Amino acid sequence: MHDLKLLSGRANQKLSREIAEYLGVPLGKISLGTFPDGEISCKVDEDVRGRDVFLIQPTCPPVNDNLIELLVMIDSCLRASAERITAVIPYYGYARQDRKDEGRVPITAKLVANMIARAGADRVLTMDLHAPQIQGFFDVPVDHLYAAPVLNEYFLQSDINLEEVVIVSPDEGSIKRALGHAKRLGGSVAIIDKRRVSATQTVQANILGGEVKGKVALMFDDMISTAGSIRGAAKVLHDHGVKEIHVACSHAVLCGSAIDNLREAELASLVCTNSIPLKPEQILPQTKILSAAPLLGEAIKAIHRNESVSKLFR
Repeated sequence: MHDLKLLSGRANQKLSREIAEYLGVPLGKISLGTFPDGEISCKVDEDVRGRDVFLIQPTCPPVNDNLIELLVMIDSCLRASAERITAVIPYYGYARQDRKDEGRVPITAKLVANMIARAGADRVLTMDLHAPQIQGFFDVPVDHLYAAPVLNEYFLQSDINLEEVVIVSPDEGSIKRALGHAKRLGGSVAIIDKRRVSATQTVQANILGGEVKGKVALMFDDMISTAGSIRGAAKVLHDHGVKEIHVACSHAVLCGSAIDNLREAELASLVCTNSIPLKPEQILPQTKILSAAPLLGEAIKAIHRNESVSKLFR
């Protein structure tokens, strides 16, 4: 893998180091800084001419700063004559703006995809897009990973009695995800009936499907932002007599009142990957952070060797 170069932005350097350690290659040298007026500076401090370059940078908060930094890194490698540039984006920001749900609004997920491709990225490696169809927004190849194997393995190795488990979908849109986890972990599937009562408020009142009383509820989602839906779903589950609730997600965005909502949800555990770095104040006593480095590392290895990435999910 001597032609491979790993470069990291400043968004999640810990994850980048873990990926480099997993692959057994050093992180490339790159100087990133911010001018007094807020502009981002970048210089690649080693030769990348003719190399297969992987730029690791989730576009997590601060989203705009990290996105521009990724674009600047891509342009730096392009002008340094890199052979191929792959943008490794463990968390893709702006993914929720993926359609025109009313008049005169942008499809920002498409706009960002255009920016990444036009900057010079030859392909994109990402994980658990909020909407899988975003892959079609890119004019370059996209390798889309799923954190489900990492999350499932954690629960399979835990001391939770899987015979008591019910897999809970927090809303109708996550049913397919819940069924996928149920296929691997076993247990019945229940669905929280979530209804929007205003532009900013949703109400969860009913449970559809499997019996939850006396069960251990495992609730999976792609991301947790303000955790309002998690708090509402947890209240319904507690009211229906579940023994305990475990919540797992791929991306712990945790903005706004998320921490307060998670505390009120009274969760037995909160499991997430390290696609987004968490601040100390965002980590609750029951939080368990799983590394996505082996999954991303295997995908980078496969791309570099021009092998199949889908083999990771067989």
